[in-house]
Amino acid sequence: MPSSNPAAPGPTLTLGLMNFAASAPSDGWSGLIDRARAADEAGIDRILVVDHVVMGEHLEAYEGGKFPTGPDGVWLEPLTLLSVLAGVTSGVRLGTGILIAPLRRPVVLAKALATLDVLSGGRVDLGVGVGWQREEYEAAGLPFEERGRLLDETLSVCRTLWRDSPASYTSGRLTFDSIWCEPKPLQPGGVPIWVAGTLNPGTFRRIVRFGDGWIPWGEYIRDVERGIGEVREALSAAGRDVAGFGVRGTLVTARLADGTPDVAKTMDSVPGLVAAGVTDFNLVVRLPDHTEAATEVLSTIVGAFRETVGRTS
Repeated sequence: MPSSNPAAPGPTLTLGLMNFAASAPSDGWSGLIDRARAADEAGIDRILVVDHVVMGEHLEAYEGGKFPTGPDGVWLEPLTLLSVLAGVTSGVRLGTGILIAPLRRPVVLAKALATLDVLSGGRVDLGVGVGWQREEYEAAGLPFEERGRLLDETLSVCRTLWRDSPASYTSGRLTFDSIWCEPKPLQPGGVPIWVAGTLNPGTFRRIVRFGDGWIPWGEYIRDVERGIGEVREALSAAGRDVAGFGVRGTLVTARLADGTPDVAKTMDSVPGLVAAGVTDFNLVVRLPDHTEAATEVLSTIVGAFRETVGRTS
């Protein structure tokens, strides 16, 4: 059955802030928490964190450009980090962009996400992908070649446990019957799922079956308009309503000669991306270490973004 989550962001155009957390900030890990507070206070809609459990040496397999760290990059575990950030924020949504979900046991992941959603007041978004690094699967004792099937199974189990009480599930390698997994996520229908990937048959299948949104990857990062058209065709063919379906795009901050953000120029690309169908903008910006200064920078960008897209709040 095609699945659409009514709690997923609808036509409201949103601005998110990516935080790789791939190295300790110059002011220590407390600075990372302070910048989450700054984002919340400034009105950023979503904080996004990314995932690597372990790193191997073969970074050339990465398809997103130059990989941001070496093999010794420091990557915080996303759900643990978001749990901490949930406790110091009140309005900003908490998302993964992405979580390599097949590396986690499905029932444990379903429980962790439901717990985080309940305790955060229904603010969680789950961005998922299969990942690109063979070493992570090998270290977890999982077959890299089966990562797509593993992700499908993980998402299916999560949806089942978030929806049904008691819940039952059967697949080629996993079966359970008449079990309860409580509490359910606070958001009706469960945690919204954003599917990442290039548009191959597996990604299309995943988007249609599970997706509340799409996170472009590979060539589609640069050609998001073509990708949006293909995604909408797939959703329509499956009987899915495209109106509330989200698409993530990147908004890179332009800079003035003194290094400060050129907010007006940063907004130049927004109308075209909105016209193409982007609904959620991932802001790439270098923030000052001082919390008050970071809040001021983000508040200015948030104000300009909302004015540009016609949001009043």
